[in-house]
Amino acid sequence: MRVLIAAGGTAGHINPALAIAGALKKRHPDAEIHFAGRQKGMEYGLVSKAGYAFHPIEVNGIQRRLTPKNIARNLVALWHLALSGPRAGAILREVKPDLVIGAGGYVSGPVVQAAARRGIRTAIHEQNAFPGVTNKILAKQVDLVFAAMPDAVQRLGAPDKTVVTGNPVREEMFRQDRPAARRALGAKEGQAVIISFGGSLGAQVLGERVADLAKWEIAQRDFLHVHATGSIEKADFAALAARLGIDHSPKFIIREYIDNMPEMLAAADLVISRAGALTLAEIAAVGRASVLIPSPNVAENHQYHNAMQLQKLGAAVVVEEKELTGEKLIGIVDKLTKDPAELMLMGAKARALAQPDSLDKICENLDQLMKTTA
Repeated sequence: MRVLIAAGGTAGHINPALAIAGALKKRHPDAEIHFAGRQKGMEYGLVSKAGYAFHPIEVNGIQRRLTPKNIARNLVALWHLALSGPRAGAILREVKPDLVIGAGGYVSGPVVQAAARRGIRTAIHEQNAFPGVTNKILAKQVDLVFAAMPDAVQRLGAPDKTVVTGNPVREEMFRQDRPAARRALGAKEGQAVIISFGGSLGAQVLGERVADLAKWEIAQRDFLHVHATGSIEKADFAALAARLGIDHSPKFIIREYIDNMPEMLAAADLVISRAGALTLAEIAAVGRASVLIPSPNVAENHQYHNAMQLQKLGAAVVVEEKELTGEKLIGIVDKLTKDPAELMLMGAKARALAQPDSLDKICENLDQLMKTTA
């Protein structure tokens, strides 16, 4: 069986795709799995590291805010869009897939559409309660639709072929050795570990407030804090850290991207992050307390609604970005870390939201699809 998975843009699309690929390979060891994505996108590095064949295709989003820079970007996007159909066809001819899966991002559109038009079996996975434009279009064309949340079913517009599966996370999320993860990170016995990140591309306001927090931690607490800046915010955060004098502290580790998230979450006592669907699924899988700052720059404010599900259960503290100050973040972290039992209870409540059978549901439905006539 040959499988082609199209995914790109952010880790929120790529990591579920990699999880599906791993589960399919485990279930079908002879499966040949390929990926399609942007050569310049983060998918190239993550997919190549995982050992899968990668086929480049350039597709970019249209910028709605018209500035001179965005107009130039839109011209490039239109050019790539014009070339994406022929390029998708070339990838399909090269791979000859029996199954094509779209896991989100602009690259999913032309690849999955081209496969559906050729009668190849197709499926998509939507991670959020509020589907993106690409998946709304594709849902009507593919054979099978996977939705992470029940709220997405009607919004996708194809309820008769939509299966609610939850968000797939890598199996290793559920079987981490916490003491080993803490030792690998260099955490001392009893030392609180904090992990913070704003997503694979970064988040400016969150990063600035984390810098304020780190300055307080270094002076007042013996925490071990790892912060991932994201690719876009890397240089700006480095400059900010240097100005605040927090760039060389052994208590505060700065990375561009956390590429060993299962181990890092296992080592953590507290997570500070955005509220993307995959992030919350991984926090639930490991069972960690969290402080969530939803991105205000997403469709339908879906991150806020995602985050509130955890807060209502007592698994997280939610702070909207417009209300986030360094002082407020310091106060929340100070209060939570003074009560380790409360952190553990919050983590247990988060774990209750985990869906460890998500990948099984997806694979079983894909197997059933493959038994049908294309």
